[in-house]
Amino acid sequence: MAVRIYTDSASDIVGEIDPLTRVVPLTVSFGDDEYRDGVDLSHERFYELLVESDELPKTSQATPYEFGKVFEEAVDAGDEVVMVTLSAELSGTYQSAAAAAAAFGGKVFVVDSRTVCVAERILVELGLRLAHEGLPANEVARELSRRRDDVRVVALLDTLEYLRRGGRISAAVSVLGEMLSIKPVVGVEDGVVKLLGKARGSRSGNNFLNQEVAQSGGIDFSMPYALGYTGLSDKLLRKYVEDSRSLWEHKVDELPIYTIGAAIGTHVGPNAIALAYFRKRG
Repeated sequence: MAVRIYTDSASDIVGEIDPLTRVVPLTVSFGDDEYRDGVDLSHERFYELLVESDELPKTSQATPYEFGKVFEEAVDAGDEVVMVTLSAELSGTYQSAAAAAAAFGGKVFVVDSRTVCVAERILVELGLRLAHEGLPANEVARELSRRRDDVRVVALLDTLEYLRRGGRISAAVSVLGEMLSIKPVVGVEDGVVKLLGKARGSRSGNNFLNQEVAQSGGIDFSMPYALGYTGLSDKLLRKYVEDSRSLWEHKVDELPIYTIGAAIGTHVGPNAIALAYFRKRG
């Protein structure tokens, strides 16, 4: 009997990273056109459509029926499932998965990651590590629930435009921010996205990210970590990696870099960068 680690596409996991993993897609709608996130809508194509569209797309979670189908397949094969979802404060995905899991008699455990995108991804990667170590599903779920509070994600946005289009800031604030080259720095706290600060320009923004890392206690490089970017180019992320060389030098051989898709990209637009990690424990 294996323990499978499933997640939703808000984790920005594309393709098969491990035979034990499966990604349940969110639905992304541009007007009347619907796509399965990461299945028939790649991250690249999503940003092409985002820039072309006059209206922001909408995302919706998988239904309990859809979750039930993928859980049933695993349970019928004699396996157990730990399903890691994006924050219940941001989406109904957790509730949908939990409703489906109730039908499987303790064979499926649903964990609210309390986060999203590459931060959700590193919690999935920890789950895979524990599953390969031989822990049963209930213990994997318990450990993920315990360690999720150590996960940190900080992101630097390149533009205020998509926050304005989503109604999160006024047009006047957006215009002023663009004139002053304001770069918002955001993170996820208590399961919701929060503004951590505002920086004047990208270099100041990069420094702000590093200050947030230091204040959290630093990066535990023995645990999974990841960097991500929105849009079609990783140029700004590569610049951040170079400017922040002291964070990684002599600690890691390479940095895992991934694209960020619709769940967050809808709200922040292209050219945002993000860093997700487990904080060091005192």
